[in-house]
Parts: sequence; structure tokens; C-alpha cells
Amino acid sequence: MPTMDPANSNPSRAEELKVLANEAFNVFSWIREAHKFAQAIDLYTQAIDLNGDNAVYWANRAFAHTKLEEYGSAIIDATKAVEIDPKYSKGYYRRGAAYLAMAKFKEALKDFQQVKKLCPNDPDASKKLKECEKAVMKLKFEEAISVPESQRRSVADSVDYTTIAVEPEYAGARIEGDVVTLDFVKKMMDDFKNQKSLHRRYALQIVLQTREMLRSLPTLVDVNVPDGKHFTVCGDVHGQFYDLLNIFELNGFPSEDNPYLFNGDFVDRGSFSVEVILTLFAFKCMCPTAMYLARGNHESKSMNKIYGFEGEVRSKLSEIFVELFAEVFCCLPLAHVINNKIFVVHGGLFSVDGVKLSEISAIDRFREPPEEGLMCELLWSDPQPQLGRGPSKRGVGLSFGADVTKKFLKENNLDLVVRSHEVKDEGYEIEHDGKLITVFSAPNYCDQMGNKGAFIRFEAPSLKPNIVTFSAVPHPDVKPMAYANNFFRMFS
Repeated sequence: MPTMDPANSNPSRAEELKVLANEAFNVFSWIREAHKFAQAIDLYTQAIDLNGDNAVYWANRAFAHTKLEEYGSAIIDATKAVEIDPKYSKGYYRRGAAYLAMAKFKEALKDFQQVKKLCPNDPDASKKLKECEKAVMKLKFEEAISVPESQRRSVADSVDYTTIAVEPEYAGARIEGDVVTLDFVKKMMDDFKNQKSLHRRYALQIVLQTREMLRSLPTLVDVNVPDGKHFTVCGDVHGQFYDLLNIFELNGFPSEDNPYLFNGDFVDRGSFSVEVILTLFAFKCMCPTAMYLARGNHESKSMNKIYGFEGEVRSKLSEIFVELFAEVFCCLPLAHVINNKIFVVHGGLFSVDGVKLSEISAIDRFREPPEEGLMCELLWSDPQPQLGRGPSKRGVGLSFGADVTKKFLKENNLDLVVRSHEVKDEGYEIEHDGKLITVFSAPNYCDQMGNKGAFIRFEAPSLKPNIVTFSAVPHPDVKPMAYANNFFRMFS
């Protein structure tokens, strides 16, 4: 981290900027737009540039980074705060909250122990520490009883949906035999829209059939769009079922002539993730070439445990579905290539040059995502405006510049990278001299960011991206993160 030139120090002006940033943050907490949080970070940065020895500035900027889910940057800033002032409790608090958001419970526990030590009579600190201790104990217990992956028996192989009886009084959508039809999917979506449930038998049937289809696919899927046809790519949906319905209203239902690729992060955050995932899976069962699905960083056990999907599945389905979804997520492809020209991936590119499509195809994807390597970077990385590579603001993966993008495209004879993974005010952003597009399909993300959603239609043979933006639609009064980990909700 660059050191500040003492000649440029201006503590009084830095304090003025801090006050402005704090006031701005209070306003932004009502407006809640992503670029407003970024403005708050900019104000704190200006204060730090003028007086980098004030722990409060660093801790406040850490808090702003957390609001943008930039947990890696938050940890760096909070660490700097406690280096400057080892007795500043908010520094440990901010860092602990960021570690928690990254599912690093043991690291979070150390920070909350320090908060408790510095504030022994603070009931909030005591409550956070107690919950963190419980989370770590649970994690240790799960590790102790876990079975090695090689010895683990598949949950999918141990269940049989045909043995589950459907009660006569059940009035919801039904699958006749083994075939999922459009009429069934429409009825199911209508039931979901009216907050009705799908019978466990049919939910199990859809998930198991999807698993079989996904298992047979390669890690890198080639998509062929014939001349005169089109193909739609959607970004993160994050459990926003009513916005998913709106996408289908705007762009039509998935079909062989109207195929979609949903580019990861179907679940978590939003509180209708079960409805989203069953709808996408049902369309996959109805017509495999109508619905393509890619894995995102939230299709993983560690994220689902914190951000709501695991709790929602337990509430709406049953415990066995928690493990079943985890197994199916490990079958999802990691990337797609459209007509040998457009590379579509959830996160981004790599920490090393020279990665070929053949290497991506060779990745063993049937596992939980590792914390480093090609698979991790595909799911977690982000573009950056400057050239080269830099540390990830998320604390996982990396940031990569336009030169990295252009080199990857040239070496693989590709024209464009399409990725998701980041909230954008307009639902999309074109970067890296037009060679990279981010698309995000969850408008007003978490009911608070004020962003639009977007999807991209590619028409063959030109494959020129036609970007369609849309606003959020109303949904029932169930708040985002309603099913999230109790401890994490304490910080939300």
C-alpha cells in the first residue's frame, strides 16, 4: 500500500472530507444505489490521502466496501485501521464482518474475540461473539463427521421420487409420467407467483432429471446458433423470481427457437431462490436446448449456507434437498462458447497467460469450488480499468485488465467475453475497449441498489449484442435474505 507523503498531509481538510463522507453515507443508506456507495468510498479515499494515519477513515471505508460486497478490500482497510490503532474496536468489527461474509468463520471469531476484549460491557459485542462461537463450533462438528469425498455416497442415488405419494387434495402443478411439458411449467410458475408450493415428488423429479442432463455435459459447452436465429444471455438472478417472470414476459418463454443461457448465481440473496431454481431446471427438463445453465460462485455450499438458499430449501422443501442441490450444482458447466466466437463465464479470466479453451474443458468441475486455480478464477474474478492484473476486491480470484482480456481472446480465436457477477447501475457495462460485457439480471438488487437489470440477445450470424434493460417489478412482502444465516443477518 502506498505511503502518504507527509508534505501533503492536511488533517483538518481530511476531517472535513470524513464528515462529508459520513453525511453522504447517511443519505446513501436511504438512496441505496451502488454508485452512491462508490462515491462514499471516494470521499473516504480523499480523506485517507490527506491523513492516512487516522484509523477511523480506514474503518469507515472498509464499511463502504462491505456495502458493495468488496470484502477483500474491506479486510485490507480494516487491517490497516487496527495497525494504526490496535485498540480501535470498530476496525476488528469491520474485518470480522467481512470475514464472515466470505464464510471465513474462524478468522471472524478471532476479530470478535478482540472486540469483546476491548468492549467487555457492550451487549452487542457479546451477542456477536456468542453467535460466531456457535458458527465455528458447528463448522468444527461438520468437519469432524464429514466423510472423504471419495467415500461419499450420492444423495441422488439414494432417493426415488416414484415412491412419494401425491395427496388427493393437492391442487398444484403435476407432471404426468416422466415428461415435463410447457403446460406443467406454466402452471408451476403461476402457482409460484401466487406463493403456492410444488409437491415434493415433482420437485425431486425435476432436480434428479436435471442432474442427469448436467452430468452428461462437458465443462465447456459449445453453443451453435444457426443463421437467422438468436440466443439470449442473462446474468445473475439471485432468487428474484418475479423479475425472472418479467424477463420471460419481455423476451418470451425458453424454447428451441428462443434459447437462454443463465450465467450463474441463480440463488441466494433474494428469498424466492427455490422458485427460481425449480423454474430454470424445469425448462431444462422440458427442452435441454432451450435452457443452458452455468455455475456461479453462489452455486456452492459455503455461499448457500450464509446467503439464504440453504435455509430457504429447508423451509420450503426438506433437508435432503439441501444436499441434493449441492450435488447438482457441482454438475453445472463452468463456461460456454457461442458459435466459436463469444466466451461466456460467470466471473472472469485468469492469473496466468496462455490459458486455452482445452484447459478449461479439462477442469474437474464435479466438486465444491476451490479457493485458487482456474475453476476459482472462472467463478470469482472481475475486470479492472487498469492494465495487467491486481488483487481481487472480493478477496477471492483476481482483477484483470483489458490487455489480459485481449490476449485471451486472441490466443483462443474469440471475439468477446461476456460475464456477470457484478451489480451494474444500467444492468450491464461494456469494458476493455468493447471486448468485455458484464450483464446482471437482478434489478434493484436486494431491494436496495436501485439498479436496472439486463439481458443480451445475440443474432446469428453477426452475433452483434442487442442489450435490453428492464426495471424491477413488485414482489410479495418477503425481504431479501429472509432465510439467511442468523448470524449474517445481524450485520445486514
